[in-house]
Amino acid sequence: MNLYTPEVGNPQKLIQHRRETPEKFANTNGSLDSGPKLKRLLTAVLLIAVAIGMGLGFWSLSRQLAPQLISSSTSAEDGNAPLLAEKSVAVLPFENLSEDKESAFLADGVQGDILTALSKVADLKVISRTSVNSYAAGTARNLREIAESLGVAYVLEGSVRQAGKKVRITAQLTDARTDAHLWAETYERDLGEVFAIQSEIVQRTVSDLRATVSSKEKAAIAERPTKDLAAYGLYVRAEALIATISLNAQIDEKLREAVQLLDQAIARDPDFYLAYCELSAAHDYLYFFGLDHTPTRRASADAALKAVVRLRPDAGETHLARANFFYRCYLDYDHARTELALAQRALPNNSEIFELTGYMDRRQGLWSESARSLQRALELDPRNFFMLQQIALSYQEFRQFGAMAAALDRALKLIPRDVDTRITRALVDLEWKADPRPLDETVRKTLAEDPAKAPDLAAQWFYVALCERDPVAVAQALAAIPASGTAADLNFPRSWCAALAARVRGDDDAAQAAFLAARAEVEKTVREQPDYGPGFTVLGLIDAGLGRKEEALREGLHAVELLPITKDSIDGAEVMKYLGVIYAWCDEKDRAIQQITATLQIPSTLSYGNLKLHPYWDPLRGEARFKKIVADLAPKKPEK
Repeated sequence: MNLYTPEVGNPQKLIQHRRETPEKFANTNGSLDSGPKLKRLLTAVLLIAVAIGMGLGFWSLSRQLAPQLISSSTSAEDGNAPLLAEKSVAVLPFENLSEDKESAFLADGVQGDILTALSKVADLKVISRTSVNSYAAGTARNLREIAESLGVAYVLEGSVRQAGKKVRITAQLTDARTDAHLWAETYERDLGEVFAIQSEIVQRTVSDLRATVSSKEKAAIAERPTKDLAAYGLYVRAEALIATISLNAQIDEKLREAVQLLDQAIARDPDFYLAYCELSAAHDYLYFFGLDHTPTRRASADAALKAVVRLRPDAGETHLARANFFYRCYLDYDHARTELALAQRALPNNSEIFELTGYMDRRQGLWSESARSLQRALELDPRNFFMLQQIALSYQEFRQFGAMAAALDRALKLIPRDVDTRITRALVDLEWKADPRPLDETVRKTLAEDPAKAPDLAAQWFYVALCERDPVAVAQALAAIPASGTAADLNFPRSWCAALAARVRGDDDAAQAAFLAARAEVEKTVREQPDYGPGFTVLGLIDAGLGRKEEALREGLHAVELLPITKDSIDGAEVMKYLGVIYAWCDEKDRAIQQITATLQIPSTLSYGNLKLHPYWDPLRGEARFKKIVADLAPKKPEK
């Protein structure tokens, strides 16, 4: 890693610090070298004390958080339309009129490039792409309603037709308040001039909106992405894949396909700056989400980022790419925030800056600040259902399931048929009320509509089937799980799921065989990813399933040491939750109860439904203390 500059820190110190703990591993099975039992016991007590300390005031904060996030997910559609800024515009998706549907990427690219160029003008308010893309091209549009919903005065729309080596682009700018067309233009030129046409449309829009444009902004909006249209098509396809990873079970496959497309684009144009930006992001995500948390993947992200810096060292997108890298590959919040501040100066209308700030706030346990950051992002991207999904997940961490449902319902107003959001909405009743029926019904209804969606549903399908103790449904869901496994909370190999399925049907021999297969797979993973706490959590769970108590306890505790909630309040809480499962499976009932109590003191996904229904907690079912915890979490019936 060599992207740190003298101005922003010493990478070797950071890497050395991150690697100190993994160097304790000396034996061949990936377990911690044995140490004094007293030390391990003190470590466990300290971890619980830290969790409880961080949880002080938790319920008071959660009550304060709810109205902030609710207001951040409210838009003009709810009757709270903001005053329209005079210099504000939404660039709607351009219609593809090409007979060759393979050329559809061109319409997407033209719209995206125009929007991106306009958004670099600080004197304009430009709505982000996620929001405008909810208004599909080729359908009847009420521009006044759209503009009011998005909080803009003007709307730009158009179409693209490619025929051989020629391209025809139409565009028109409308004052949505009066339905008056400011201008409409048709451009017919050689295909190679498509980017020049985009620049003309941008310049005309800026002129008609009477926006002040600095010399830097003029240079930025005149930049061309690439001279190679084939490379451009590959880039647009990859960009679309990366944009669809939210709540999607096939995130691994989508990101790896995007990397392949971007590699092909860069092979055609080695100076394709935006392709390197997307490539860096794709590698960051694969590393960050634990799909490939290896030094090799981080080095790939580093290499892509080096190319970004080489091509445009001072561009806003470069600072944003650096922020993503520092955050997602090192959890280096300070340097990421420094880069985001620089990015904001160059990208005044980029909602991703505030969005990323909100996610970092959340990881650092700054929940109120996260709400404010996401609210600012939604002002620029009011129909961004991804952010509404993330807001819903924040509510889940606080076990505010009514608010979680409301946020998901708002997302479903924007994207009624989005499978991932529908499934997550149905999950609310399971977690909140221990009622698995809505999730089970939604899974079955979705499969009836489109059986090809099975891999996307597999993780939650498997989860609800386990909660219902339905061996037939468990087997069906297992068959749909991709070879890469599931990534619903932690990354579990498919063999782990097979072991749980065998337990449900009472086949202990098959469960042991599957646990052994899972262990071989995860042991290899932790060797490649020695500083990744969640990997050791999964290994600890497997060893607990195999009856290897000492190894399981060491691995579970080591995971929490590697990723405490002080470093990452989201994944750190997941690691804490699963340490409770390890204790339960190892017949350490007192420690399991203590761990559950500590985890419930902080924002986490541990819930009433999970504790009441999931087989994870079966070893504790006869414990009076466990029964009391579950009963206390049950939703209170409203007074009559």
